[in-house]
Amino acid sequence: MLISVVVPTYNEAGSLPELAGRLFAALQEAQLEGELVVVDDGSPDGTGDLAEELARRYPIRVLHRPARLGLASAVLEGMARSQGEVLVVMDADLSHPPEVVPRLVAPLLAGQADLAVASRYIPGGGVSHWPWTRRFVSWGANRLARLIVPVRDATSGFFAVRREVVEGASLNPIGFKIGLEVMARGQYRRFVEVPYTFEDRRYGRSKFGLREVFHYLRQLLALLRSRRR
Repeated sequence: MLISVVVPTYNEAGSLPELAGRLFAALQEAQLEGELVVVDDGSPDGTGDLAEELARRYPIRVLHRPARLGLASAVLEGMARSQGEVLVVMDADLSHPPEVVPRLVAPLLAGQADLAVASRYIPGGGVSHWPWTRRFVSWGANRLARLIVPVRDATSGFFAVRREVVEGASLNPIGFKIGLEVMARGQYRRFVEVPYTFEDRRYGRSKFGLREVFHYLRQLLALLRSRRR
């Protein structure tokens, strides 16, 4: 069964080669077949061109978009253009360890779940090198999300789904928490959370800021309205 790993990028040239190498090494060790789908939003640092170079060595599909159109829409486009029956979404900055991917997809391949969420907030999970302010914001965001979904780490951007979970689902590509959108609107019956440790990025700058907080609150309100209807 083919696994498509969708990675949205914007100025991630520093981490992309390591991500590809570690990901395909992990898949090969687990005897899994996979492709990496890089969706680049016109990165000024040449991430898209670098991805094309890496595609000569690895099974990588590169989607070039003309401008920075948003993480959520990049993920949805990557899913639509991928070939796998199992879809994984993860960040390019190595905060999501590629070695976790085989463990994440295992419950889906075994028919035990339709959705698997890589979780920082269950036993065995955690975060590394976060200041207390970042921990507090993450805690608060997850508490709010529990109004909508029962997942402990509902703001996780690292997750795997069977394709039928998102096909036909009405997913709203606003903000950057596409995982929450899938958890709230996806067509699944069973989910699991798989523990992992979030590693703070080593390359580039974080894209998190007040704009992302605003979009997250908008997304929550839209999901709450939808749930009430």
